[in-house]
Amino acid sequence: MEGATGRVPQLAAEGVPKTGTENYGGAIVTAGGLLFCSGTRDAKIRAFDKETGAELWSGKLPWVGSAPPATYQLNGRQYVVIASTGNKLGKASEYGDAYVAFALPQADKK
Repeated sequence: MEGATGRVPQLAAEGVPKTGTENYGGAIVTAGGLLFCSGTRDAKIRAFDKETGAELWSGKLPWVGSAPPATYQLNGRQYVVIASTGNKLGKASEYGDAYVAFALPQADKK
């Protein structure tokens, strides 16, 4: 897999950007071939191409993604939602809970 899930900020600062970290969440794959992973120490959700492993997108979460992402459709638009909770970032003052949803790009209609 080309992409790594998670980044270690100290190593990235030293020029090692794709380190990977432990994962507290899980993954899902959409029918369109997108693999969504969350639960890394850098509090991001990422989309990968399921065939190549290339990272296609990432989004920042308020806290660590603490469960596998889920997907749903509303009014013809597909969304990915993730529970972002707790504190795996090491800062005791940064606790919280949120559900964060991202809209997937709409397919071109021809």
